Amino acid sequence: VQLQASGGGLVQAGGSLRLSCAASILTYDSYIMAWFRQAPGKEREFVAGITWNGRSRYYASSVKGRFTISRDNAKNTVNLQMNSLKTEDTAVYYCAARQGSIQTSRRADFGSWGQGTQVTVSS
Repeated sequence: VQLQASGGGLVQAGGSLRLSCAASILTYDSYIMAWFRQAPGKEREFVAGITWNGRSRYYASSVKGRFTISRDNAKNTVNLQMNSLKTEDTAVYYCAARQGSIQTSRRADFGSWGQGTQVTVSS
């Protein structure tokens, strides 16, 4: 399983960015996809997840209402639309995949990871 994240960059507070992750998974529609992030000096934390059929989306409380996760199973991609960005959203963002249908936000439950893309929000 290979995951390739893209779309990071520098944006001012209050702005928006859209991250994308392309997955080379033969049975992509049997995977839960998620985004995590890691700020300097901090643990990697869960941001958002989406079940294989897109019917269930779940978010960390810190991003709920501002971020939206979506997926396109025909293209094997998962996206993260980030609006109303704050300086505290600055981090390296990683996409992750977990085979199966059990909804989880635990880092240890995801076995496949992308390389990360930097998001920097300036004040």
